[in-house]
Amino acid sequence: MSTNAPDLPMPDEGEAGPYALVGFARAKSGLEDDLERRLVSMVAPTRQEPGVLAYHVHRDRADRSRLVFYEAWRSIDDLRQHFDQPHVSSFLHERHTYLEGDLDITWLRMASAYAPADS
Repeated sequence: MSTNAPDLPMPDEGEAGPYALVGFARAKSGLEDDLERRLVSMVAPTRQEPGVLAYHVHRDRADRSRLVFYEAWRSIDDLRQHFDQPHVSSFLHERHTYLEGDLDITWLRMASAYAPADS
């Protein structure tokens, strides 16, 4: 992944579900808590963005240097707009301060039917 937003795989033809991903971030030694704080700092502003359906940050119980984030968006366009937000673009530019290696992102295609949490 470059310094900018990642290239997003296009949804399959006829795909109607949310556009989702799971990402993995491994902190540099001694920066585990700093990385967690930095990722968690993006939760509140991201949850206010149009099109966000889910945005969660987790810490691996067995490997405290590994953080995992899950995102689900109404559309690929909503996710593209997310990458333009200041809280995201600043993290993308400074992420190598915190990370051992780079972000590892798995782009997901929802296989089950989507049911909003409030239904």
